[in-house]
Amino acid sequence: MRTPFWICIFTCLTLVLAACDTADESSITDSPTPGVTDNLITLGSSLALTGHAGYLGTQTLRGAQAYLHHINEQGGVHGRKIRVDAVDDSYDPPQCLANTQRFIIDNNVFALFCYVGTPTTLKALPLVEEAHIPLVGMFTGANALRQPVNRYVVNIRASYYQETMAAVSHMVNDLGLQKIAVFYQFDAYGFDGLIGTELALKKYELEPVARGSYIRGTQDVQEGLEKIRKSNAEAVVMIGTYGACAQFIELAEQQEFNPIFYTVSFVGAEELARRVGMNSPAHVFMSQVVPPPIDTPTDGYSANDSASDYVRLLKRYFPDDTPSFIGLEGFLNAKIMVEGLRIAGRNLTRERFINAIESIHDFKLGPGMSITYGPADRQGLEAIHFTKLHQGHFVPFSNWSGFNEELRSL
Repeated sequence: MRTPFWICIFTCLTLVLAACDTADESSITDSPTPGVTDNLITLGSSLALTGHAGYLGTQTLRGAQAYLHHINEQGGVHGRKIRVDAVDDSYDPPQCLANTQRFIIDNNVFALFCYVGTPTTLKALPLVEEAHIPLVGMFTGANALRQPVNRYVVNIRASYYQETMAAVSHMVNDLGLQKIAVFYQFDAYGFDGLIGTELALKKYELEPVARGSYIRGTQDVQEGLEKIRKSNAEAVVMIGTYGACAQFIELAEQQEFNPIFYTVSFVGAEELARRVGMNSPAHVFMSQVVPPPIDTPTDGYSANDSASDYVRLLKRYFPDDTPSFIGLEGFLNAKIMVEGLRIAGRNLTRERFINAIESIHDFKLGPGMSITYGPADRQGLEAIHFTKLHQGHFVPFSNWSGFNEELRSL
């Protein structure tokens, strides 16, 4: 019995289409993943290593490298070691954009990692969305990196909104303050902190009694200080870099203006403390998004598992460095990166990595610290810790009622 001609034609077409599908699938499977070889994964990091935010970038990178060196000594992840191609952008948005373009166009990095700063990171965000390249562990609490949720953006730290909300809550509820001003850097970072503070104050039917700003990269703070001083503010929320904030505090002291100063974590505790100095009478608080970088209990704080590991590994790989809150944050960034790579498996692609990140649930970093992600969740840690400047160092602080009594006795 002869097979009808139309059945033969249909069978041939089916075989041809199947062959095409197989070829397409094979080409996708065999295509190399950027930044990945048989024995190496390369990450691209654009961050400030010099300039007025150089301390922030250096500490972030050293913290991350301390953990990655440890992982590499153990053989890496699925037989691949991890290398960070770190390029200085001096906290300059156009330079960060140029660095990111090179990472993507040269096709030589698997993911972007440990970017530092709001204006810089936001400048690179459109490239992240277009290239579908993971961006993991940024040293910025910008809301624009959290809302709307971006599949390829992975935040580890809490947001500036969370930091300022916690700070304003203590100022109003615990200290009874009503007159709160904002000093901010005139860019995306400063605006984000300003909005976060305004939203926090609105909860108590308040608004800033004054707003003063300065231009990024300068320490021209006098005009902003004058606006705030005239308002007789009881507290000043500071959204800036360590140089400008230290200058503001110093000039305020010279002018006998003595409010409570509060800064978000990005300011950098160790460098701000160094610049303000041992003998400053100012009351300076700073919120932190990680616990104290200690390896032994102190001031009522137990040594956190990740903090202890960070201190130990930093001493091993960078013995001349001093542990810092910023360095610990970089260390945690690296831990999440490694966990995502581990879950993604040996057959690594960017999409498998993001799927792996989304599968992380209750990943323990230490007592009271765990991370959970999901398709609609790119926010890692939520807790806010407070520190207070004391004898040239920021130390853990929680006794708000005691401090309130101290204020009332003055």
